[in-house]
Amino acid sequence: MSGPWISGAIALLSVVAAEVVRDGYHWLGHTWQPFRSWHHVHHKVFRADLTPVSEAIYRQAEWVNDVPEALAMIALTGLGGAALWWQWQIPTGFVGSLYAGGFLLAAIARGLGYGKFTDLSHRPGLLTTPPSHWFVNRTYHWRHHFDRGEAYYSGTFTLVDKILGTSLSLKNKTVAVTGASGTLGRALIRELHRRGARPVALSHSPTADFTDIAPDVSVHPWQIGQEEALRSLLATTDILILNHGINVMGRRDPEAIELSFAVNTWSHLRLLDLFLETVQTSRDRACKEVWFNTSEAEVSPALSPLYELSKRTVGQLITLRRLDAPCTIRKLILGPFRSSLNPYGVMSGDWVAQAILFWAVRGFRDIIVTVNPLTYLLFPLSELGRSLYFRWFSRRGSEC
Repeated sequence: MSGPWISGAIALLSVVAAEVVRDGYHWLGHTWQPFRSWHHVHHKVFRADLTPVSEAIYRQAEWVNDVPEALAMIALTGLGGAALWWQWQIPTGFVGSLYAGGFLLAAIARGLGYGKFTDLSHRPGLLTTPPSHWFVNRTYHWRHHFDRGEAYYSGTFTLVDKILGTSLSLKNKTVAVTGASGTLGRALIRELHRRGARPVALSHSPTADFTDIAPDVSVHPWQIGQEEALRSLLATTDILILNHGINVMGRRDPEAIELSFAVNTWSHLRLLDLFLETVQTSRDRACKEVWFNTSEAEVSPALSPLYELSKRTVGQLITLRRLDAPCTIRKLILGPFRSSLNPYGVMSGDWVAQAILFWAVRGFRDIIVTVNPLTYLLFPLSELGRSLYFRWFSRRGSEC
């Protein structure tokens, strides 16, 4: 029955299945009492720089956590492989078990005091890159130990975290939202508060009041052009959501041009620069993020030329800055929702805010929320093309 393509696909799926088993075992280590005491030993091993507290505890953790985990991977994927062989005589179903066998041998070696170099997720030292997207790197896994244990369960692929919504923990995170007095800003603050974050409202209105949706929200008035005044606040902010904007509708006079770019483009970039300057430590690289509301005007008409131009400009510059950013940068590509900027929007601000956070906690870097199906096709292609173009034809300052 099996041709080379089918056999290869089954081999790949068996490897993915082994990783799903591992992540499921890890999740049980936090949620099921019989496994908790074993997994707790693993969490006692490391300091914040991922150096082991002691050699004895490190080796013990291998025997009570990593070895049983690898055995579970071998056993369950082996059952799947046996079923495929019994039914269709496909041998590649056992590839996942062989793959898991490598983890078992490495765990046994570490338990005996050898092979620490195989423990890639726990290599000691400073974190030098942001958390990765589809594969687990040291920074991604570091968050499981020192940001939030009830999240970031994935071991190699981030698939399980994306399914569970544990790719990002918002619990107790300080999240500053610009444009907080607007429709989406208020909705985001309400939803962030509901999910356990500590929202900070950045508003142009000195009388902004959020007690009806988040009684303990902190409010900081600010003005365009005075971004420097927010430096100390940004230093203590985990996630900065740049949501402020202006729509001059059909105007095209010089004042409208200046105003559109001042609010929608240059202010965003100044705040981005200030925020990135605060990324200094390993924890900053792991936990700090910037979210940009760039709008689907990046790839489709908004019936407001200056809105489109200013949003497309900032969107492309963000794509450029992402290449070297020391922390995670997400884009919010939003369709028309009802607000003072767009009274003809077809979505509600509350629904959009809920959708944004639904995808954010699943680790998506480009979060598209719109009723226009073309945006789901056009934006990823456009973003990929721009990113590759910028990567190929630009360099870091020190490389020029």
